[in-house]
Amino acid sequence: MKEQITNALSDFFFEYETPRQVLVRNRRVGVVCRLIQLGVLGYIIGWVFIYEKGYQSTETAISSVFTKMKGIGYTNVSGEERVWDEADYVFPSQGDSSFVVMTNYIITDGQKMGRCPELHGKKNCSSNADCEGGSFKRQMTGVCVNTTNTCEVLAWCPVEDDHKIPDPALLMSAENYTLFIKNSVTFPLFEVSRSNLVEGIDGAYISKCLYDPEKAPLCPIFRLGDIVKLSGFSFETIARVGGAIGIVIDWTCNFDVDVTHCKPYYTFHGLYGKSDEKDRAKASVGYNFRFAKYYLEDKIAKRTLIKVFGIRLDIIVQSLARKFDIIPTLTAIGSGVGIFGVATVVCDLVLLYLLPKREFYKNMKFKYTDTQTQDRDSEAGSTETATYTK
Repeated sequence: MKEQITNALSDFFFEYETPRQVLVRNRRVGVVCRLIQLGVLGYIIGWVFIYEKGYQSTETAISSVFTKMKGIGYTNVSGEERVWDEADYVFPSQGDSSFVVMTNYIITDGQKMGRCPELHGKKNCSSNADCEGGSFKRQMTGVCVNTTNTCEVLAWCPVEDDHKIPDPALLMSAENYTLFIKNSVTFPLFEVSRSNLVEGIDGAYISKCLYDPEKAPLCPIFRLGDIVKLSGFSFETIARVGGAIGIVIDWTCNFDVDVTHCKPYYTFHGLYGKSDEKDRAKASVGYNFRFAKYYLEDKIAKRTLIKVFGIRLDIIVQSLARKFDIIPTLTAIGSGVGIFGVATVVCDLVLLYLLPKREFYKNMKFKYTDTQTQDRDSEAGSTETATYTK
């Protein structure tokens, strides 16, 4: 055992391996080698350079978005006429990249803090004992109101009745509202800044254009009804119960050409509130929220509660810019050259383990020499040819 360990250590420290070139004339192995090399070459050219553009460096943009809604809505509920402008139906009104456009609502006027019966079906009762236990969505007082057979609650009274959502939506005129989007992007690595108001988009053009995917793909003014349609929704349904839509502004730019070719591309996606039959069976459909307007009447604090159903618009900016860079180019070439070694490994496996003459090829490929008895004719630099024809 000691001798084996000594020999192993001696071989490790005092032997040197050097590659030996063997030329094998075998059609099958030659064809396999060339096919693998062609495959690797196709991968480098087709995938790395053409598809993945491995010769370019990449950068994502720093982006900002400004929005402005325009349009007038009109409602006539129970003979009460009202006009709605941007300050009434846009939440928030500061022009953020994410906002809600109100399309339907339920108003509860004249609420004041006090005690009143709960709505029928919310918490029914037959005696005061059924109303004990504190709160049930609202703070119960422990009293059963005989006239309604519901529990009395401490709340803003009268309580909101949102069982019946107006159908059709009260603000169907929102379909003709327009949305103006101003988006700017900056690519710090390439020192390039762009805006969606590209060359040719001036004040005169904006005053008369309306976005169309084919006729006016660069117009920054969008009709709300068109946004809903392009996202795959039905305006009648989403206006009634609300929903969410994503507007994606895509900046995919190649700065190896003129920067004027870097232009935005708009797409629209339904994010929540699908109008198909499957969505109707869900526990919660649409998008809504509540807000209140407070005021004093005869020194009593009161409020008007509004439950808003609306279309939430999320403007999402995607960006990717590319430009030629020598470093990723050399990296891609170097990795591709390294992959060519796969052909040698596969062909060696075929030669040494699969072909009938594998022992012959092993003897030709590997040669063991001893520095004290080596033949002068077998010194480094010789090339041997192994020929086997089947």
